Amino acid sequence: MYYIGIDLGGTNIAAGIVDENCNIVLKGSVPTEGKRPVEEIITDMVKLSRDLTAQAGIPETEIAGIGIGIPGSIDKETGSVLYTCNLPFNRTPIEKIMRSQWDVPVWLDNDANVAALGEVYAGCAKGCRHAVMITLGTGVGGGLVIDRKIYAGFNDNGAEIGHIVIEKDGRPCTCGRNGCWERYASVTGLIMDTKAAMDEHPESLMWKLENGTTDHVSGKTAFIAAKQGDPVAQQVVKQYCDYIAIGITNMINIFQPEVLCIGGAISKEGEYLLAPIREFVERERFTRYCAQTELKIATLGNDAGIIGAAMLGKAE
Repeated sequence: MYYIGIDLGGTNIAAGIVDENCNIVLKGSVPTEGKRPVEEIITDMVKLSRDLTAQAGIPETEIAGIGIGIPGSIDKETGSVLYTCNLPFNRTPIEKIMRSQWDVPVWLDNDANVAALGEVYAGCAKGCRHAVMITLGTGVGGGLVIDRKIYAGFNDNGAEIGHIVIEKDGRPCTCGRNGCWERYASVTGLIMDTKAAMDEHPESLMWKLENGTTDHVSGKTAFIAAKQGDPVAQQVVKQYCDYIAIGITNMINIFQPEVLCIGGAISKEGEYLLAPIREFVERERFTRYCAQTELKIATLGNDAGIIGAAMLGKAE
């Protein structure tokens, strides 16, 4: 049997046919065009799934079901999307609508959760029963897998780890609180700190790298300058890694996963990012005298969402 995994994003609908061994047989994508009616988006998800099945030469009777990773709040019991920030889903019975067009099982979960599940089934946490994944991007997302199943609390909306507070009365967060982890450990937070450091230090190499302006500062700016020996950039990177490590230490102290994996574009910094985080965690963690959580860089990239969504059926 085969499973279809869909990673529903604000820009693209990415889908793949996944076999029993978590191999992607064929994948493809279409634009989401998120401002149109939700029924049209759902129809495109079904069409893309069927088109890929036909292109792969797989009979539709061999498709065990469709899993969908969605950037928002869901209700698994009703198969509904309760709310998404960047898409027009609002208490949308997505399972019912999809099954009216293709009557196969449909499973839903948050996109960060399914990415974590993908890493457990086929990525850096393969073979683990307990794992945490964090994704460092515009915000800080995360997923928690316990006994190879997604943990999301009684209301399917748990593991919003980006919104633990690491600094009382700290930076305002879009969620309405102050001092949330994502305001410091996200790439957005890194860019904000990079610009502040540049403004305070006109001698920094970062000005040269950015052609004398802060208009195009990215998450790479401080890392590039730090590797070239700029002390200002090195301090920015150190502070950023400390922010990440504070939250990671909290995650480890609470959940004690076998593996905690870090994803998102900034994770491409690899060991340059991981080494100072590991040093901090080893110093600050509560459990110093037993088996320890292993910190790893996520390996599946954009395929994590597809594989994890496809495996929602097997993880039930």
